[in-house]
Amino acid sequence: MSSNNQETQGRNNLIGNGTTIKGEIIASGDIRVDGTIIGTMKSTGKVVIGQQGIVEGEIICNSADISGRVKGLIKVDELTSLKSTSRLEVELYTKQLFIEVGAIFTGKCDMSQKVAETPKK
Repeated sequence: MSSNNQETQGRNNLIGNGTTIKGEIIASGDIRVDGTIIGTMKSTGKVVIGQQGIVEGEIICNSADISGRVKGLIKVDELTSLKSTSRLEVELYTKQLFIEVGAIFTGKCDMSQKVAETPKK
C-alpha cells in the first residue's frame, strides 16, 4: 500500500440530511451525501449518494454508489453502482457500471475511455 493510500484511508466526509452546500467540494477521501449539493464534487475516493441525497452538478471520483438523485455530469475512474432507489439525469463516464432493477437512468453513458480523457465541460 502506498503512503498516499495510507494518508487518505479513514478520511470520510458526510453531508447530512437537511444540509445544502452550493459550490465546489474537493476531498482526498470518501464522501457520503445525504443532503443536497449544488455544484462540483471531486474526490480521490468513493462518493456515496444516500437515498435522501441530491446532487445537481458535477461529480468526479474514483468510484460511486448512488441511491439518491443526481442531475448533471458524472466522471468515475472505476465502478459506478446505481441502487434501485436511484434517479439520474446525467452524462456518465465510467469504467464499469452496475444497475439494480428499479433504478431510473436518463441520459448518456460512455464506457469507452478513461475519465481523464473525457471532454471538459
